[in-house]
Amino acid sequence: MLDSIDKQIIQLLITDGRIPNNQLAERIGIAPSTCLSRVRALEASGVVKGYTTLISRKALGLNLEALISVSIRAGARQTISEFSEHIKSLEAVIQVFFLGGAEDFIIHVAAHDSEALRDFVIKNLSAHPSVASTRTSIIFESYLRNHS
Repeated sequence: MLDSIDKQIIQLLITDGRIPNNQLAERIGIAPSTCLSRVRALEASGVVKGYTTLISRKALGLNLEALISVSIRAGARQTISEFSEHIKSLEAVIQVFFLGGAEDFIIHVAAHDSEALRDFVIKNLSAHPSVASTRTSIIFESYLRNHS
């Protein structure tokens, strides 16, 4: 169970994952050694899963993002694990969601342009023997809350 100090640490790390330990401790009002041991405990328990750097995809020339819904053929259900691993290995893929519902997967991808996106769908999804259908939705704007 997280106490109020752990929750303060988490909130500050969400805001700035690179905050130095001494500043983190000072803002919460605890000793740096206590703060460090609490952060390490949060990491060890899996509450803090890791730290990441968010890069502008547009700065890398990836000007188009999309969510692609994928339905697997009824006779290919045994290949879902293989298909999932295949998709996760593709460079254009940002996130993969395995779902219960009408679609089996939603794949978040980034591409240079609409032609590159079309090529991705045709070569990696439509041509895959396990795939029954795809539906692509272009992302105009997105919001990322910095925790999951």
